[in-house]
Amino acid sequence: MDLVGLPQPMPQDPRLYCILDLGYVAEADAASVTASLLDGGADLLQLRAKHSDLDTVRRVALTLLPLCRAARVPFILNDYPELAAEIDADGVHLGQDDGALAPVRHVMGPAKIIGRSTHSLEQARAALVEGFDYIGFGPLFTTPTKPGRPAIGLHDIAAMERDVGHQIPAFCIGGIHRSNLNTVLAAGARRVVIVSDLLLDPKVATATRHARALLHA
Repeated sequence: MDLVGLPQPMPQDPRLYCILDLGYVAEADAASVTASLLDGGADLLQLRAKHSDLDTVRRVALTLLPLCRAARVPFILNDYPELAAEIDADGVHLGQDDGALAPVRHVMGPAKIIGRSTHSLEQARAALVEGFDYIGFGPLFTTPTKPGRPAIGLHDIAAMERDVGHQIPAFCIGGIHRSNLNTVLAAGARRVVIVSDLLLDPKVATATRHARALLHA
């Protein structure tokens, strides 16, 4: 019997995409924080470890994957398609400059979830045409997780949702907190990624539930 659990497809109507970012969370706390994000209602869970070596990424991923499978939440690895395929992650997330979809699809297989970061309406449309399963759209606001990346603001969200978000899940990202979430939703967003606001809260599960409630209000 597979102790890790069955691979998870994209949820039917995902709203809250959570990221376990090792820039905010120590490796020793990764499992407990992930468990709290899942308990709070994360629809997808990504491991992001931009400044960690590959052995660390593999070790943490293998710790988090069973937690996500038990919660029936897709586990997405940021970057590292070969590692994602090796550990049977549910998907991988590619940056705008991480190359074309086709070779990653070949590595991952047809059933896996592959997402793309986009930073403009044109890039969002291009990702849809290329065949990505979902996109991130942002950063809406300046954020320390994307130093040097200018904020794109809120003005294109409605057009992005009309052209892309009605066909594949499109998650607005970048500097989104519960305090500005209603403003983002009012601009036309339906799905978001929230990172530091949840990871740095003393009560991660409670904060995640609050964010989820705002998204479903």
